[in-house]
Amino acid sequence: MGPYTITYFGVRGRCGAMRIMMADQGLEWEEIVVDFADWMKGDLKATCVFGQLPKLEDGGFALYQSNAILRHLGRNHDAYGKDGKEAALIDMMCDGVEDLRLKYAKMIYQEYDTGKDAYIKDLPNHLDKFEAVMAKNKTGFLVGDKPSFADYSLFEVLLNHLVLCSSCLDTFPSLKSFVDKMSARPKIKVFLDSDAYKKLPINGNGKQ
Repeated sequence: MGPYTITYFGVRGRCGAMRIMMADQGLEWEEIVVDFADWMKGDLKATCVFGQLPKLEDGGFALYQSNAILRHLGRNHDAYGKDGKEAALIDMMCDGVEDLRLKYAKMIYQEYDTGKDAYIKDLPNHLDKFEAVMAKNKTGFLVGDKPSFADYSLFEVLLNHLVLCSSCLDTFPSLKSFVDKMSARPKIKVFLDSDAYKKLPINGNGKQ
């Protein structure tokens, strides 16, 4: 497997979760950073299956769509549950995280100035679902007893939301504990403290 190469813009964006996952798994990868101006020329876009980035290259194998990439990494690196039922639950949780990610992206890119306050006010109605799952599982993870690709995705989304509203997890003890636990994992801690991570804006429009 590998070597891995990520092709994406100079933001965390849709690559945030996969980078954290790869760091925690001790994987090495190269980055091809795409300038927005070059992207708008259309040549690279025309080579992408759905006209979108990120792109992950695993040796000679190329894959698009960020959640498909997370699943691929999960299969390759024992982060997709211990059996079919756990894998199905992990898929379910990943889809739930994606719903929240899309709501966040819509607010960031389309409604930041007019909808930020309403989004933050409504956020508990979304976070409480993940809190309930995490509290019920009692292992500190969404499914099973070790992190899956869905955990990395949720973790990264929660980090972004803590930037948006630093108190957003104050009434969700299981989620707060989860973020603390994931942040303290040695390889994740090193990655989050690195210049490679810190220098990248969360979103392409600079809003957070």
